[in-house]
Amino acid sequence: MHPTPASARPARAVRLPDLRRLGLMAVLGFSSGLPWALSGPTLRLWMASEHVALGLIGLTANIGLAYLLKFLWAPFFDEARPPFLGRRRGWLIAVQLVLAAAIAALAISDPARHVWLTLGLGALVAFCSASQDIIIDAWRIESFAPRLQGAALACEVWGWRVAFLVSNAGVIALSVKTGWHVAVGLMAVLALLGPLAALLAPEPAVIRAPHPAGIAARFAQAVREPLQEFLTRRGALVIIAFIVLFRLGGALGATMLGPYYLSLGFNRGAIAVASGPIALFCGLAGTGLGAVLVMRAGVGRALLFTALLQMAALCLYPLLGLFPHLPHILMIIAAVEAFTDAFSDTAFLTYLSGLCHKEHTATQYALLSSLAPLALHTVAGVSGFLAAWAGFIHFFTLAAAAALPGVALLAVILRRYPPAERPKPAIL
Repeated sequence: MHPTPASARPARAVRLPDLRRLGLMAVLGFSSGLPWALSGPTLRLWMASEHVALGLIGLTANIGLAYLLKFLWAPFFDEARPPFLGRRRGWLIAVQLVLAAAIAALAISDPARHVWLTLGLGALVAFCSASQDIIIDAWRIESFAPRLQGAALACEVWGWRVAFLVSNAGVIALSVKTGWHVAVGLMAVLALLGPLAALLAPEPAVIRAPHPAGIAARFAQAVREPLQEFLTRRGALVIIAFIVLFRLGGALGATMLGPYYLSLGFNRGAIAVASGPIALFCGLAGTGLGAVLVMRAGVGRALLFTALLQMAALCLYPLLGLFPHLPHILMIIAAVEAFTDAFSDTAFLTYLSGLCHKEHTATQYALLSSLAPLALHTVAGVSGFLAAWAGFIHFFTLAAAAALPGVALLAVILRRYPPAERPKPAIL
């Protein structure tokens, strides 16, 4: 008898241990998503409600630089081994406990009286959160077989989105009744779900070859070589410029949304409703439809269409200023923004994935995905000063216009370096 071809064999059922680890992956995804809003949009709205100057609120965009630079200290978690619970679980639990303590410290801070302390604690939360993400991603990749990587990533994303809803809209709504200190403090309690999941998670059985040269050599191997390979391609600098500028308009606008809503007379309850389940549903729908568009139209056309759609969505914010105090207008615009963001992200992340060389996929994706939010955590830091100078209506008009350079670079890329083209070195 001839052996059954692999393509004709029935797919293996997901075993009970796999289901258990997928459940833990969802909880770890929740732990990953919880602190993101606390050092970003939720913190900005808290500061705005305490009448902190717009310039200082805009600086919160810079405290997320840890998410861009996390590849710099990622080798530490590979090389150094903690004295307890294994390499992944040991570091993960230690980082998560420090993260919960940082959120608790942020909760008892007072942005109205000690704004720089609040900003510093927000930066600490972002640093611990980025470190947690490094270890969670490593645990996922090492713990699941290739056939389950997609399911594991989906569980992580779902957990992340639920946590973002809790720490953003949930905290905003709760703060109306309890005040900001209690609402943010409860997030420190929820953050303890992370160490619990890590404690229950099995340590990956991975045998690592020793690195006698230490972290410096690993950094050169993990960062320098993949970066060098990418930079030798045709159009590499144009592509990098596009990746950085693609989200510039959205980065500028998103930083000032909380203060803008408050300036129009919307209370925190209305903002929480607009940022709540409806926005979550629209985001999930945008992700699904974006995937369909990429499959049907190709990544190049999908990327151009979604970029134009996202720029059109930014034009709705000046319109909101013409109809203040109308909650249904706020809900519609927030839903459209959530949909277009997820819609464009699907095409954009697919494009980034296609840029990765097969020998450097993980590292190049980490580096490219770190470039993508660069505008959010750098240039967006001046958004508060710009909004204070120009006024919100003109500011959001400028934010929509700031998306034009990215669209122009995309047109150049689609004409000269289309995504379907295999990456070629500049020097043959």
